Amino acid sequence: MNHFSWVWNYTKKHKGWIAFALFLLLMNSIMVIINPYLSSILIDQVINNQQVDLLVPILATMIGLTLVRTVIRYSYQVMFDMVGQRTLHQLRKDMYRKLNELDFDYFNHTRVGDIMARMTGDTEAVRHFVSWTSYNILESFIWFLTAVIIMTFINWQLMLALVAVTPLIFYLAMKLSNESHPKFYEIRESFSRLNSMVEENIGGNRVVKAFTREEFEKEKFTTYNLNYRQSNLDLARVSQKYLPALEFLASILSVITLLFGGFLVIRQQMTLGELVAFNGYLWMLNNPMRMIGWLVNDYQRFQASVHKIRQLLQRKPQIPIDIDEDSLKLNGDIEFRNVSFHFSDDPNTNILTDIDFRISSGMTVGIIGETGAGKSTLVNLIGRYYDPTEGEVLIDGKNIKNYPVRQLRENIAMVMQDVFLFSNTITDNIAFGNPFADGEYIRNMAKIADADSFISQMPLGYDTIVGERGVGLSGGQKQRISLARALTKNPSILILDDTTSAVDMETEAKIQTELSRMTQRKTTFIIAHRISSVRDADLILVLDKGRIIEQGTHNELVAKQGHYYDVYQRQLGLEGVK
Repeated sequence: MNHFSWVWNYTKKHKGWIAFALFLLLMNSIMVIINPYLSSILIDQVINNQQVDLLVPILATMIGLTLVRTVIRYSYQVMFDMVGQRTLHQLRKDMYRKLNELDFDYFNHTRVGDIMARMTGDTEAVRHFVSWTSYNILESFIWFLTAVIIMTFINWQLMLALVAVTPLIFYLAMKLSNESHPKFYEIRESFSRLNSMVEENIGGNRVVKAFTREEFEKEKFTTYNLNYRQSNLDLARVSQKYLPALEFLASILSVITLLFGGFLVIRQQMTLGELVAFNGYLWMLNNPMRMIGWLVNDYQRFQASVHKIRQLLQRKPQIPIDIDEDSLKLNGDIEFRNVSFHFSDDPNTNILTDIDFRISSGMTVGIIGETGAGKSTLVNLIGRYYDPTEGEVLIDGKNIKNYPVRQLRENIAMVMQDVFLFSNTITDNIAFGNPFADGEYIRNMAKIADADSFISQMPLGYDTIVGERGVGLSGGQKQRISLARALTKNPSILILDDTTSAVDMETEAKIQTELSRMTQRKTTFIIAHRISSVRDADLILVLDKGRIIEQGTHNELVAKQGHYYDVYQRQLGLEGVK
Protein backbone atom coordinates (compact mmCIF):
# COMPACT_ATOMS: atom_id res chain seq x y z
CA MET A 1 0.00 0.00 0.00
CA ASN A 2 1.44 3.38 -1.00
CA HIS A 3 1.57 6.29 1.40
CA PHE A 4 -1.46 8.06 -0.11
CA SER A 5 -3.69 5.00 0.24
CA TRP A 6 -2.47 4.54 3.80
CA VAL A 7 -3.26 8.14 4.79
CA TRP A 8 -6.62 7.85 3.03
CA ASN A 9 -7.54 5.10 5.52
CA TYR A 10 -7.42 7.82 8.18
CA THR A 11 -9.06 10.63 6.21
CA LYS A 12 -11.85 8.64 4.51
CA LYS A 13 -13.97 8.64 7.67
CA HIS A 14 -14.28 12.39 7.02
CA LYS A 15 -15.04 11.96 3.32
CA GLY A 16 -18.29 13.95 3.63
CA TRP A 17 -16.35 17.02 4.72
CA ILE A 18 -13.67 16.32 2.12
CA ALA A 19 -16.28 16.03 -0.66
CA PHE A 20 -17.91 19.31 0.37
CA ALA A 21 -14.50 21.02 0.63
CA LEU A 22 -13.58 19.74 -2.85
CA PHE A 23 -16.90 21.02 -4.20
CA LEU A 24 -16.15 24.48 -2.79
CA LEU A 25 -12.62 24.30 -4.18
CA LEU A 26 -14.05 23.51 -7.63
CA MET A 27 -16.57 26.36 -7.33
CA ASN A 28 -13.74 28.73 -6.39
CA SER A 29 -11.72 27.57 -9.39
CA ILE A 30 -14.70 28.21 -11.69
CA MET A 31 -15.20 31.69 -10.25
CA VAL A 32 -11.52 32.46 -10.78
CA ILE A 33 -12.14 32.17 -14.53
CA ILE A 34 -14.86 34.84 -14.64
CA ASN A 35 -13.05 38.01 -13.53
CA PRO A 36 -10.35 37.98 -16.26
CA TYR A 37 -13.11 37.38 -18.83
CA LEU A 38 -15.06 40.37 -17.46
CA SER A 39 -11.85 42.41 -17.65
CA SER A 40 -11.63 41.75 -21.39
CA ILE A 41 -15.26 42.86 -21.83
CA LEU A 42 -14.49 45.97 -19.78
CA ILE A 43 -11.62 46.88 -22.13
CA ASP A 44 -13.13 45.91 -25.48
CA GLN A 45 -16.79 46.84 -24.94
CA VAL A 46 -16.91 49.52 -22.25
CA ILE A 47 -13.72 51.44 -23.04
CA ASN A 48 -13.11 50.79 -26.74
CA ASN A 49 -16.77 50.56 -27.86
CA GLN A 50 -18.06 53.10 -25.31
CA GLN A 51 -20.79 50.78 -23.89
CA VAL A 52 -20.76 52.66 -20.60
CA ASP A 53 -24.01 51.09 -19.40
CA LEU A 54 -22.07 47.82 -18.85
CA LEU A 55 -19.54 49.42 -16.48
CA VAL A 56 -21.49 49.25 -13.21
CA PRO A 57 -22.87 45.71 -13.70
CA ILE A 58 -19.39 44.41 -14.60
CA LEU A 59 -17.69 46.11 -11.65
CA ALA A 60 -20.44 44.97 -9.24
CA THR A 61 -20.14 41.41 -10.54
CA MET A 62 -16.34 41.45 -10.18
CA ILE A 63 -16.52 42.80 -6.60
CA GLY A 64 -19.30 40.35 -5.66
CA LEU A 65 -17.39 37.38 -7.08
CA THR A 66 -14.27 38.41 -5.18
CA LEU A 67 -16.20 38.54 -1.90
CA VAL A 68 -17.90 35.19 -2.54
CA ARG A 69 -14.58 33.61 -3.53
CA THR A 70 -12.99 34.88 -0.31
CA VAL A 71 -15.72 33.25 1.81
CA ILE A 72 -15.60 30.00 -0.19
CA ARG A 73 -11.80 29.78 -0.05
CA TYR A 74 -11.77 30.43 3.70
CA SER A 75 -14.48 27.77 4.18
CA TYR A 76 -12.69 24.95 2.37
CA GLN A 77 -9.37 25.84 3.99
CA VAL A 78 -11.03 25.49 7.41
CA MET A 79 -12.56 22.16 6.36
CA PHE A 80 -9.26 20.74 5.16
CA ASP A 81 -7.59 21.93 8.36
CA MET A 82 -10.33 20.25 10.42
CA VAL A 83 -9.78 16.97 8.55
CA GLY A 84 -6.02 17.34 9.11
CA GLN A 85 -6.46 17.90 12.85
CA ARG A 86 -8.80 14.93 13.19
CA THR A 87 -6.39 12.77 11.20
CA LEU A 88 -3.57 13.90 13.48
CA HIS A 89 -5.66 13.06 16.57
CA GLN A 90 -6.46 9.54 15.36
CA LEU A 91 -2.92 8.93 14.15
CA ARG A 92 -1.38 9.85 17.51
CA LYS A 93 -4.01 7.78 19.28
CA ASP A 94 -3.13 4.71 17.18
CA MET A 95 0.58 5.29 17.67
CA TYR A 96 0.22 5.59 21.43
CA ARG A 97 -1.93 2.46 21.52
CA LYS A 98 0.72 0.63 19.49
CA LEU A 99 3.47 1.78 21.86
CA ASN A 100 1.52 0.29 24.75
CA GLU A 101 1.14 -2.99 22.87
CA LEU A 102 4.84 -3.35 22.05
CA ASP A 103 6.98 -5.42 24.37
CA PHE A 104 10.29 -4.89 26.14
CA ASP A 105 12.32 -5.94 23.10
CA TYR A 106 11.16 -2.96 21.03
CA PHE A 107 12.03 -0.41 23.70
CA ASN A 108 15.39 -2.10 24.29
CA HIS A 109 16.39 -1.26 20.71
CA THR A 110 14.58 2.02 19.99
CA ARG A 111 15.72 5.47 21.08
CA VAL A 112 13.22 7.49 23.11
CA GLY A 113 14.06 10.51 20.96
CA ASP A 114 13.13 8.57 17.84
CA ILE A 115 9.75 7.64 19.32
CA MET A 116 9.11 11.25 20.34
CA ALA A 117 10.10 12.50 16.87
CA ARG A 118 7.50 10.17 15.35
CA MET A 119 4.85 11.27 17.83
CA THR A 120 5.47 14.99 17.21
CA GLY A 121 7.38 16.09 14.11
CA ASP A 122 6.32 13.22 11.83
CA THR A 123 2.64 13.41 12.73
CA GLU A 124 2.73 17.19 12.24
CA ALA A 125 4.19 16.67 8.74
CA VAL A 126 1.26 14.38 7.90
CA ARG A 127 -1.22 16.93 9.28
CA HIS A 128 0.38 19.70 7.22
CA PHE A 129 0.11 17.57 4.09
CA VAL A 130 -3.56 16.77 4.67
CA SER A 131 -4.50 20.30 5.80
CA TRP A 132 -2.53 22.38 3.28
CA THR A 133 -0.32 20.60 0.77
CA SER A 134 -3.00 18.22 -0.55
CA TYR A 135 -5.53 20.86 -1.57
CA ASN A 136 -2.80 23.16 -2.89
CA ILE A 137 -1.56 20.39 -5.18
CA LEU A 138 -5.10 19.79 -6.42
CA GLU A 139 -5.88 23.50 -6.71
CA SER A 140 -2.64 24.17 -8.58
CA PHE A 141 -3.36 21.31 -11.00
CA ILE A 142 -6.91 22.58 -11.70
CA TRP A 143 -5.72 26.15 -12.18
CA PHE A 144 -2.88 25.11 -14.46
CA LEU A 145 -5.04 22.85 -16.63
CA THR A 146 -7.89 25.40 -16.82
CA ALA A 147 -5.48 28.21 -17.69
CA VAL A 148 -3.89 26.18 -20.49
CA ILE A 149 -7.29 25.40 -22.03
CA ILE A 150 -8.76 28.93 -21.78
CA MET A 151 -5.55 30.69 -22.83
CA THR A 152 -5.29 28.39 -25.83
CA PHE A 153 -8.78 29.43 -26.90
CA ILE A 154 -7.89 33.12 -26.47
CA ASN A 155 -4.69 32.90 -28.55
CA TRP A 156 -2.95 29.64 -29.32
CA GLN A 157 0.26 31.30 -30.62
CA LEU A 158 0.85 33.15 -27.35
CA MET A 159 -0.06 30.04 -25.34
CA LEU A 160 2.40 27.97 -27.37
CA ALA A 161 5.16 30.46 -26.56
CA LEU A 162 4.45 30.04 -22.83
CA VAL A 163 4.14 26.25 -22.96
CA ALA A 164 7.60 26.05 -24.50
CA VAL A 165 9.01 27.00 -21.08
CA THR A 166 7.00 24.48 -19.01
CA PRO A 167 8.95 21.28 -19.91
CA LEU A 168 12.06 22.83 -18.39
CA ILE A 169 10.08 23.74 -15.25
CA PHE A 170 8.81 20.18 -14.84
CA TYR A 171 12.31 18.80 -15.47
CA LEU A 172 13.77 20.99 -12.72
CA ALA A 173 10.92 20.02 -10.37
CA MET A 174 11.68 16.32 -10.90
CA LYS A 175 15.38 16.92 -10.26
CA LEU A 176 14.49 18.77 -7.06
CA SER A 177 12.26 15.90 -5.95
CA ASN A 178 14.90 13.24 -6.57
CA GLU A 179 17.71 15.14 -4.84
CA SER A 180 15.67 16.33 -1.86
CA HIS A 181 14.18 12.90 -1.10
CA PRO A 182 17.25 11.45 0.72
CA LYS A 183 17.92 14.82 2.38
CA PHE A 184 14.58 14.73 4.16
CA TYR A 185 15.32 11.23 5.47
CA GLU A 186 18.68 12.42 6.79
CA ILE A 187 17.04 15.45 8.46
CA ARG A 188 14.54 13.10 10.04
CA GLU A 189 17.31 10.81 11.40
CA SER A 190 19.53 13.65 12.66
CA PHE A 191 16.54 15.22 14.42
CA SER A 192 15.81 11.87 16.06
CA ARG A 193 19.41 11.55 17.26
CA LEU A 194 19.36 15.10 18.62
CA ASN A 195 16.06 14.42 20.39
CA SER A 196 17.42 11.25 21.98
CA MET A 197 20.58 12.97 23.17
CA VAL A 198 18.63 15.83 24.81
CA GLU A 199 16.13 13.45 26.42
CA GLU A 200 18.96 11.32 27.78
CA ASN A 201 20.77 14.37 29.15
CA ILE A 202 17.66 15.71 30.89
CA GLY A 203 16.92 12.29 32.41
CA GLY A 204 20.51 11.91 33.60
CA ASN A 205 21.15 15.52 34.63
CA ARG A 206 22.03 14.48 38.22
CA VAL A 207 24.69 12.08 36.96
CA VAL A 208 26.08 14.79 34.67
CA LYS A 209 26.37 17.24 37.56
CA ALA A 210 27.71 14.60 39.96
CA PHE A 211 30.60 13.84 37.57
CA THR A 212 31.00 17.49 36.48
CA ARG A 213 30.52 16.51 32.83
CA GLU A 214 28.56 19.58 31.83
CA GLU A 215 31.20 20.71 29.32
CA PHE A 216 31.39 17.26 27.75
CA GLU A 217 27.58 17.18 27.39
CA LYS A 218 27.61 20.66 25.87
CA GLU A 219 30.17 19.53 23.31
CA LYS A 220 28.16 16.41 22.56
CA PHE A 221 25.02 18.49 22.08
CA THR A 222 26.94 20.87 19.83
CA THR A 223 28.03 17.92 17.67
CA TYR A 224 24.49 16.57 17.31
CA ASN A 225 23.11 20.06 16.77
CA LEU A 226 25.70 20.79 14.07
CA ASN A 227 24.83 17.51 12.35
CA TYR A 228 21.16 18.49 12.36
CA ARG A 229 22.04 21.96 11.08
CA GLN A 230 24.21 20.45 8.36
CA SER A 231 21.39 18.13 7.25
CA ASN A 232 19.11 21.14 6.88
CA LEU A 233 21.81 23.10 5.07
CA ASP A 234 22.29 20.21 2.64
CA LEU A 235 18.59 20.38 1.85
CA ALA A 236 18.77 24.17 1.60
CA ARG A 237 21.58 23.85 -0.96
CA VAL A 238 19.46 21.53 -3.06
CA SER A 239 16.56 23.97 -2.84
CA GLN A 240 18.82 26.92 -3.65
CA LYS A 241 20.01 25.10 -6.74
CA TYR A 242 16.53 24.69 -8.20
CA LEU A 243 14.06 27.10 -6.58
CA PRO A 244 15.59 30.32 -8.02
CA ALA A 245 15.53 28.76 -11.49
CA LEU A 246 11.91 27.74 -11.02
CA GLU A 247 11.03 31.23 -9.79
CA PHE A 248 12.84 32.79 -12.77
CA LEU A 249 11.09 30.56 -15.31
CA ALA A 250 7.72 31.29 -13.70
CA SER A 251 8.42 35.04 -13.74
CA ILE A 252 9.60 35.05 -17.34
CA LEU A 253 6.10 33.99 -18.42
CA SER A 254 4.92 37.55 -17.67
CA VAL A 255 7.69 38.99 -19.84
CA ILE A 256 6.81 36.65 -22.71
CA THR A 257 3.15 37.59 -22.40
CA LEU A 258 3.80 41.33 -22.50
CA LEU A 259 6.36 41.21 -25.32
CA PHE A 260 4.80 38.65 -27.63
CA GLY A 261 1.24 39.60 -26.65
CA GLY A 262 1.95 43.27 -27.33
CA PHE A 263 3.41 42.28 -30.70
CA LEU A 264 0.21 40.34 -31.54
CA VAL A 265 -1.98 43.32 -30.50
CA ILE A 266 0.07 45.62 -32.73
CA ARG A 267 -0.32 43.12 -35.56
CA GLN A 268 -4.06 43.08 -34.73
CA GLN A 269 -3.95 39.31 -34.24
CA MET A 270 -5.57 39.76 -30.81
CA THR A 271 -7.47 42.59 -29.12
CA LEU A 272 -6.24 44.59 -26.14
CA GLY A 273 -9.08 43.11 -24.08
CA GLU A 274 -7.96 39.60 -24.99
CA LEU A 275 -4.41 40.47 -23.92
CA VAL A 276 -5.71 41.80 -20.59
CA ALA A 277 -7.78 38.62 -20.10
CA PHE A 278 -4.80 36.48 -21.12
CA ASN A 279 -2.64 38.31 -18.60
CA GLY A 280 -5.36 37.85 -16.00
CA TYR A 281 -5.29 34.09 -16.52
CA LEU A 282 -1.50 34.08 -16.50
CA TRP A 283 -1.33 33.95 -12.68
CA MET A 284 -3.29 30.66 -12.84
CA LEU A 285 -0.37 29.31 -14.89
CA ASN A 286 2.29 31.23 -13.03
CA ASN A 287 1.29 30.50 -9.43
CA PRO A 288 1.42 26.67 -9.68
CA MET A 289 4.84 26.93 -11.31
CA ARG A 290 6.08 29.15 -8.48
CA MET A 291 4.70 26.78 -5.87
CA ILE A 292 5.91 23.56 -7.43
CA GLY A 293 9.26 23.65 -5.62
CA TRP A 294 7.66 24.18 -2.21
CA LEU A 295 5.03 21.53 -2.88
CA VAL A 296 7.74 19.06 -3.87
CA ASN A 297 9.58 19.73 -0.59
CA ASP A 298 6.38 19.31 1.43
CA TYR A 299 5.63 16.09 -0.40
CA GLN A 300 9.09 14.65 0.31
CA ARG A 301 8.81 15.63 3.98
CA PHE A 302 5.44 13.87 4.06
CA GLN A 303 6.95 10.76 2.45
CA ALA A 304 9.78 10.55 4.99
CA SER A 305 7.43 11.06 7.94
CA VAL A 306 4.83 8.53 6.81
CA HIS A 307 7.58 5.97 6.28
CA LYS A 308 8.69 6.34 9.91
CA ILE A 309 5.14 6.31 11.29
CA ARG A 310 4.24 3.19 9.30
CA GLN A 311 7.36 1.45 10.59
CA LEU A 312 6.03 1.93 14.11
CA LEU A 313 2.40 1.04 13.41
CA GLN A 314 3.33 -2.07 11.40
CA ARG A 315 5.66 -3.36 14.11
CA LYS A 316 4.28 -6.60 15.51
CA PRO A 317 4.83 -7.33 19.20
CA GLN A 318 6.60 -10.62 19.80
CA ILE A 319 4.09 -11.29 22.57
CA PRO A 320 0.69 -9.93 21.44
CA ILE A 321 -1.68 -8.79 24.17
CA ASP A 322 -5.17 -10.20 23.70
CA ILE A 323 -8.18 -8.16 24.72
CA ASP A 324 -10.00 -10.39 27.20
CA GLU A 325 -12.44 -8.90 29.67
CA ASP A 326 -12.78 -12.10 31.74
CA SER A 327 -10.86 -12.22 35.00
CA LEU A 328 -8.67 -15.13 36.04
CA LYS A 329 -7.25 -15.97 39.45
CA LEU A 330 -4.07 -18.05 39.46
CA ASN A 331 -2.95 -20.21 42.37
CA GLY A 332 0.74 -19.57 41.75
CA ASP A 333 2.30 -23.02 41.18
CA ILE A 334 5.28 -22.30 38.93
CA GLU A 335 7.59 -24.60 37.01
CA PHE A 336 10.54 -23.89 34.73
CA ARG A 337 11.32 -26.81 32.43
CA ASN A 338 14.75 -26.66 30.81
CA VAL A 339 14.35 -22.97 30.02
CA SER A 340 16.97 -21.12 27.99
CA PHE A 341 16.79 -17.56 26.70
CA HIS A 342 18.74 -15.19 24.48
CA PHE A 343 17.89 -11.76 23.13
CA SER A 344 16.82 -11.53 19.49
CA ASP A 345 19.79 -9.37 18.47
CA ASP A 346 22.37 -11.76 19.98
CA PRO A 347 21.24 -15.37 19.37
CA ASN A 348 24.69 -16.79 20.14
CA THR A 349 24.77 -15.58 23.74
CA ASN A 350 22.41 -17.25 26.18
CA ILE A 351 21.28 -15.11 29.11
CA LEU A 352 19.69 -18.17 30.75
CA THR A 353 20.60 -21.82 30.15
CA ASP A 354 18.75 -24.98 31.24
CA ILE A 355 16.81 -23.36 34.09
CA ASP A 356 14.83 -26.09 35.84
CA PHE A 357 12.89 -25.81 39.11
CA ARG A 358 9.41 -26.19 40.50
CA ILE A 359 7.61 -24.41 43.36
CA SER A 360 4.16 -24.65 44.89
CA SER A 361 1.68 -21.87 45.52
CA GLY A 362 2.49 -19.71 48.54
CA MET A 363 6.22 -20.48 48.52
CA THR A 364 8.90 -17.82 48.64
CA VAL A 365 11.83 -18.14 46.26
CA GLY A 366 15.07 -16.24 46.77
CA ILE A 367 17.35 -15.60 43.80
CA ILE A 368 20.94 -14.45 44.25
CA GLY A 369 23.89 -14.14 41.93
CA GLU A 370 26.44 -11.74 40.55
CA THR A 371 25.38 -8.74 38.48
CA GLY A 372 24.50 -9.97 34.98
CA ALA A 373 23.81 -13.54 36.13
CA GLY A 374 20.28 -13.41 34.63
CA LYS A 375 18.20 -12.91 37.78
CA SER A 376 15.91 -10.18 36.43
CA THR A 377 15.59 -11.93 33.08
CA LEU A 378 14.41 -15.09 34.82
CA VAL A 379 11.52 -13.37 36.59
CA ASN A 380 10.66 -11.39 33.44
CA LEU A 381 9.84 -14.71 31.78
CA ILE A 382 7.12 -15.37 34.38
CA GLY A 383 5.09 -12.35 33.22
CA ARG A 384 5.85 -13.09 29.54
CA TYR A 385 7.75 -9.89 29.03
CA TYR A 386 9.96 -12.22 27.03
CA ASP A 387 9.34 -15.77 25.83
CA PRO A 388 11.90 -18.55 26.39
CA THR A 389 13.89 -19.50 23.32
CA GLU A 390 13.94 -23.09 24.62
CA GLY A 391 11.88 -24.96 27.19
CA GLU A 392 8.68 -23.74 28.79
CA VAL A 393 7.35 -21.90 31.83
CA LEU A 394 4.23 -23.34 33.47
CA ILE A 395 1.85 -21.76 35.97
CA ASP A 396 -0.69 -24.04 37.64
CA GLY A 397 0.45 -26.82 35.30
CA LYS A 398 -0.32 -24.84 32.14
CA ASN A 399 2.15 -23.28 29.71
CA ILE A 400 1.96 -19.51 30.21
CA LYS A 401 1.68 -19.08 26.43
CA ASN A 402 -1.80 -20.56 26.73
CA TYR A 403 -2.97 -17.81 29.07
CA PRO A 404 -4.20 -14.48 27.69
CA VAL A 405 -1.31 -12.11 28.42
CA ARG A 406 -3.48 -9.50 30.11
CA GLN A 407 -5.04 -12.06 32.45
CA LEU A 408 -1.64 -13.50 33.26
CA ARG A 409 -0.11 -10.13 34.14
CA GLU A 410 -3.11 -9.11 36.22
CA ASN A 411 -2.08 -11.89 38.61
CA ILE A 412 1.51 -10.69 38.85
CA ALA A 413 2.93 -7.62 40.54
CA MET A 414 6.55 -6.64 40.13
CA VAL A 415 8.71 -4.18 41.98
CA MET A 416 11.32 -3.47 39.36
CA GLN A 417 14.98 -2.83 39.92
CA ASP A 418 14.73 0.56 38.22
CA VAL A 419 11.96 2.24 40.21
CA PHE A 420 9.68 4.48 38.18
CA LEU A 421 7.16 6.81 39.76
CA PHE A 422 4.75 8.97 37.78
CA SER A 423 4.49 12.72 38.22
CA ASN A 424 1.31 12.42 40.26
CA THR A 425 0.13 12.14 43.86
CA ILE A 426 1.54 9.40 46.09
CA THR A 427 -1.98 7.97 46.35
CA ASP A 428 -2.29 7.67 42.57
CA ASN A 429 1.16 6.11 42.32
CA ILE A 430 0.37 3.47 44.94
CA ALA A 431 -3.08 2.76 43.44
CA PHE A 432 -1.71 2.54 39.88
CA GLY A 433 -2.27 -1.23 39.66
CA ASN A 434 -5.58 -1.10 41.55
CA PRO A 435 -7.45 2.14 40.74
CA PHE A 436 -10.43 1.10 42.88
CA ALA A 437 -8.43 0.78 46.10
CA ASP A 438 -9.75 3.03 48.86
CA GLY A 439 -7.63 5.29 51.04
CA GLU A 440 -7.56 2.94 54.04
CA TYR A 441 -6.36 0.00 51.95
CA ILE A 442 -3.66 2.16 50.32
CA ARG A 443 -2.49 3.32 53.72
CA ASN A 444 -2.33 -0.28 55.04
CA MET A 445 -0.18 -1.34 52.10
CA ALA A 446 2.07 1.67 52.67
CA LYS A 447 2.48 0.61 56.31
CA ILE A 448 3.53 -2.88 55.25
CA ALA A 449 6.10 -1.30 52.90
CA ASP A 450 7.23 0.99 55.77
CA ALA A 451 6.28 4.00 53.67
CA ASP A 452 3.45 5.41 55.77
CA SER A 453 5.79 7.02 58.31
CA PHE A 454 7.60 9.32 55.86
CA ILE A 455 4.51 9.93 53.70
CA SER A 456 2.52 11.13 56.72
CA GLN A 457 5.26 13.64 57.56
CA MET A 458 4.92 15.36 54.18
CA PRO A 459 2.88 18.61 54.19
CA LEU A 460 0.15 17.13 51.95
CA GLY A 461 0.63 13.53 53.03
CA TYR A 462 -0.69 11.07 50.46
CA ASP A 463 -1.82 13.96 48.24
CA THR A 464 1.78 15.10 47.78
CA ILE A 465 2.72 15.24 44.12
CA VAL A 466 6.07 13.59 43.49
CA GLY A 467 8.30 14.99 40.77
CA GLU A 468 8.89 13.26 37.45
CA ARG A 469 10.37 9.79 38.02
CA GLY A 470 10.08 10.41 41.78
CA VAL A 471 12.41 13.42 41.91
CA GLY A 472 12.52 14.76 45.45
CA LEU A 473 12.34 11.33 47.09
CA SER A 474 15.30 9.28 48.25
CA GLY A 475 16.08 5.93 46.64
CA GLY A 476 14.75 4.07 49.67
CA GLN A 477 11.53 6.10 49.71
CA LYS A 478 10.91 5.42 46.04
CA GLN A 479 11.50 1.70 46.57
CA ARG A 480 9.01 1.59 49.45
CA ILE A 481 6.32 3.42 47.47
CA SER A 482 6.95 1.03 44.58
CA LEU A 483 6.58 -1.93 46.96
CA ALA A 484 3.30 -0.49 48.31
CA ARG A 485 2.09 -0.15 44.70
CA ALA A 486 2.79 -3.82 44.04
CA LEU A 487 1.10 -4.94 47.27
CA THR A 488 -1.98 -2.84 46.54
CA LYS A 489 -2.56 -4.90 43.41
CA ASN A 490 -3.04 -7.97 45.67
CA PRO A 491 -1.45 -10.38 43.16
CA SER A 492 -1.14 -14.16 43.23
CA ILE A 493 2.53 -13.84 42.30
CA LEU A 494 4.75 -11.12 43.75
CA ILE A 495 8.17 -10.39 42.29
CA LEU A 496 10.58 -8.20 44.24
CA ASP A 497 13.62 -7.30 42.16
CA ASP A 498 16.26 -5.92 44.53
CA THR A 499 13.47 -4.08 46.34
CA THR A 500 15.27 -3.17 49.54
CA SER A 501 18.74 -2.45 48.18
CA ALA A 502 18.40 1.28 48.98
CA VAL A 503 17.13 0.90 52.56
CA ASP A 504 19.09 0.24 55.73
CA MET A 505 19.20 -3.23 57.30
CA GLU A 506 16.86 -2.28 60.15
CA THR A 507 14.19 -1.03 57.73
CA GLU A 508 14.74 -4.10 55.55
CA ALA A 509 14.15 -6.39 58.53
CA LYS A 510 10.94 -4.54 59.42
CA ILE A 511 9.68 -4.77 55.81
CA GLN A 512 10.50 -8.48 55.63
CA THR A 513 8.59 -9.18 58.83
CA GLU A 514 5.50 -7.41 57.48
CA LEU A 515 5.88 -9.06 54.07
CA SER A 516 6.13 -12.55 55.56
CA ARG A 517 2.64 -12.09 57.04
CA MET A 518 1.26 -10.49 53.88
CA THR A 519 2.65 -13.03 51.41
CA GLN A 520 1.81 -16.32 53.14
CA ARG A 521 -0.69 -17.13 50.39
CA LYS A 522 1.28 -15.55 47.56
CA THR A 523 4.04 -17.05 45.50
CA THR A 524 6.89 -14.63 46.03
CA PHE A 525 10.21 -14.17 44.22
CA ILE A 526 12.87 -12.10 45.96
CA ILE A 527 15.94 -11.05 43.99
CA ALA A 528 18.66 -9.75 46.25
CA HIS A 529 22.38 -9.42 46.82
CA ARG A 530 22.08 -9.66 50.60
CA ILE A 531 21.72 -13.14 52.04
CA SER A 532 19.63 -11.59 54.83
CA SER A 533 16.92 -10.79 52.25
CA VAL A 534 16.49 -14.42 51.13
CA ARG A 535 17.63 -16.62 54.03
CA ASP A 536 14.01 -17.34 55.12
CA ALA A 537 12.90 -18.33 51.61
CA ASP A 538 11.48 -21.81 50.98
CA LEU A 539 13.83 -22.20 48.01
CA ILE A 540 16.97 -20.27 47.11
CA LEU A 541 18.34 -20.30 43.57
CA VAL A 542 21.99 -19.38 43.05
CA LEU A 543 22.63 -18.14 39.50
CA ASP A 544 25.98 -17.84 37.77
CA LYS A 545 26.32 -16.88 34.09
CA GLY A 546 22.69 -17.78 33.41
CA ARG A 547 22.75 -21.22 35.07
CA ILE A 548 21.43 -22.45 38.39
CA ILE A 549 24.56 -23.72 40.12
CA GLU A 550 22.93 -24.37 43.49
CA GLN A 551 19.42 -24.54 44.88
CA GLY A 552 17.88 -25.39 48.23
CA THR A 553 17.00 -23.80 51.55
CA HIS A 554 19.40 -21.56 53.42
CA ASN A 555 20.48 -24.34 55.80
CA GLU A 556 20.91 -26.84 52.95
CA LEU A 557 23.06 -24.47 50.93
CA VAL A 558 25.19 -23.52 53.93
CA ALA A 559 25.71 -27.20 54.66
CA LYS A 560 26.94 -27.78 51.08
CA GLN A 561 29.67 -25.19 51.65
CA GLY A 562 29.61 -24.15 48.00
CA HIS A 563 29.22 -20.78 46.31
CA TYR A 564 26.28 -19.71 48.50
CA TYR A 565 28.27 -20.60 51.64
CA ASP A 566 31.22 -18.46 50.48
CA VAL A 567 28.95 -15.45 49.83
CA TYR A 568 27.24 -15.97 53.18
CA GLN A 569 30.57 -16.08 55.03
CA ARG A 570 31.80 -12.92 53.31
CA GLN A 571 28.60 -11.02 54.12
CA LEU A 572 28.57 -12.41 57.68
CA GLY A 573 32.12 -11.14 58.14
CA LEU A 574 31.22 -7.70 56.80
CA GLU A 575 28.20 -7.47 59.08
CA GLY A 576 30.43 -8.52 61.99
CA VAL A 577 32.85 -5.72 61.17
CA LYS A 578 29.97 -3.25 61.14
